[in-house]
Amino acid sequence: MAPISIEELHTFHIIDREVFFRLVIKLARNPAQSLLVMALWLWLESIKYPNFVHKMVGLSDSMIDYIANEAVACLRCLNLEYNKTPDSGGLPLTTILMQKKISLQFFRQKRFTAITGIRYVLNNICARIFTDILQYVLGNPSTSYPSHYRPMIVPGFPHPLFGTFTIPILNFEELDLLDPRIWIKMHPYDGTTDDDKTMFLTFSKGFPVTEEEVRHIFTSLYGDCIKILNMGIGNMSEQVLFATMVVNNIETIDEILNGNHVAKFRLNGKHIWARKYERRDNI
Repeated sequence: MAPISIEELHTFHIIDREVFFRLVIKLARNPAQSLLVMALWLWLESIKYPNFVHKMVGLSDSMIDYIANEAVACLRCLNLEYNKTPDSGGLPLTTILMQKKISLQFFRQKRFTAITGIRYVLNNICARIFTDILQYVLGNPSTSYPSHYRPMIVPGFPHPLFGTFTIPILNFEELDLLDPRIWIKMHPYDGTTDDDKTMFLTFSKGFPVTEEEVRHIFTSLYGDCIKILNMGIGNMSEQVLFATMVVNNIETIDEILNGNHVAKFRLNGKHIWARKYERRDNI
């Protein structure tokens, strides 16, 4: 198989590039926000809304602008502090274009699945196919595509939910046409870490909970979902008050929380509270 060229890469993503160009050039939308909008749309394509971006090509710029505003509302819904999810669904134009039901509540309930998927698409697809457009928008136009990108700063990153936006230091001429890092769109969770899939569990003082009980309650509700369970430190005179649980799939965290910050479970008269684990490296 012949080495890939940047022209072939751009041809493969020609529709995605056209829509991104219209967002940041013709509509003069914020580049960082537009990257996240495109990542969200491409993530949706990778799950159950195929050809969504392709359907935009025939729309007017003003219509694309309205649909992009709905995408921004979806991104805001991924913030736990954002509680505005109207009964109407809040995404009328997106629903019409998709020809499938979708609402802001979908993003509330799939919060961590969406964050992980969008972050993956952002850094593994968007970072490779929009770089020359970003160079132009950010004041560094280039008529040639360098074999190795220099670091590019996009105002708005690091993002509080999606982290950094990194242009890969990669020579595209060395990639095979079958390299999944370039072509594949259907595996948006390959970049998940155990931290992404970890929950923090707390227990009521005076009501000791065993590891067997924790395993029972989650496996009975969500199947074989536990990868690692670490019960907190205790001794003969002190009960364990917390645990960390790594699940097998990021989707399980959204199933457990169902759009809430904390989920509460009861077993044998004992309460277990579960929330997403957040690493605090600076403590």
